[in-house]
Amino acid sequence: MLDVRRLKVLREVASLGSFSAAAEQLGYSQPAVSQQITALERETGSTLLERGARGVRLTDAGRALVEHSDAILARVAAAEQELEAIAGLQGGRLRLSSFATAGATLVPLAIAEFTRRHPAVDLTLIEVDEPEQAIPKLKGGELDIALTFEYSSLPSSFYESIYEDIETVHLLDDPMYIALSQDHPLARRRKLRLADLAGDPWVQGDCKGVCGRMHIAACEAAGFEPRVGFESDDYNVVQGLVAAGVAVSLIPELALTNVRDDIVIRGLGTEAPIRRVAAATLEGGYRSPAVEAMLEILQEAAEQYSARSRAASVAA
Repeated sequence: MLDVRRLKVLREVASLGSFSAAAEQLGYSQPAVSQQITALERETGSTLLERGARGVRLTDAGRALVEHSDAILARVAAAEQELEAIAGLQGGRLRLSSFATAGATLVPLAIAEFTRRHPAVDLTLIEVDEPEQAIPKLKGGELDIALTFEYSSLPSSFYESIYEDIETVHLLDDPMYIALSQDHPLARRRKLRLADLAGDPWVQGDCKGVCGRMHIAACEAAGFEPRVGFESDDYNVVQGLVAAGVAVSLIPELALTNVRDDIVIRGLGTEAPIRRVAAATLEGGYRSPAVEAMLEILQEAAEQYSARSRAASVAA
């Protein structure tokens, strides 16, 4: 493989016509320049320079190599500039995924701040709702950071295979609330227990997915098996079914920024399942400056969101 530094030396010698002039230009000694050219000729298996009383000139092989070296050195210089830009957050890219409710609340705060601080980084966002869908994309190199979650009502062993070889940075705890229709018999109560709703039909996410399993596990922990009449991962659909009085549901706090007027939301106190929201990256993998910066900003945005939520709770 050709040594880029030796290509630079050959180009300087060819341009200036002598070893001594090239040495002065490059800041080398004349013997060092001669050694570099000899090594390059050994690498190529060709004589590159003809030495004469009037200096040196390129052979045909030397001329061909110099012509190629101009393009090679230009690409190397461009690569060095791009690497410097990435290291200084003046370039590069960052690929982020988020589940819907975080994408509507937490993530916009983080993206706005990241873009303000690092406008030259190419930032993209895709929506991936379930951890079992986001993590394979992260492992497959399609993402740099994936916003994911775990539910307190599911055992830690449930997530072991999903999060294998993954590092997570905790962002916030997202408690679940009960959603009822306005004319539900229990709608006037300020706080409820899950067991109070044992006889109601439920709407929840896919029973095979993490969200659906959380609903079932939480209800089973409260002493009953939920009667799941409807399945949907869209909280607009969930609220519609709740408003129609045909089901009740668990809804996370992050989804309560857009609540219909014809439903009521009630807390579950210490019984509430918690959704632990985190930013996931590859365990032991290289973290670019952009990834490190976004992780820091996501934590700041999570604290900002949590502070707003606490203030709203106090005001209520």
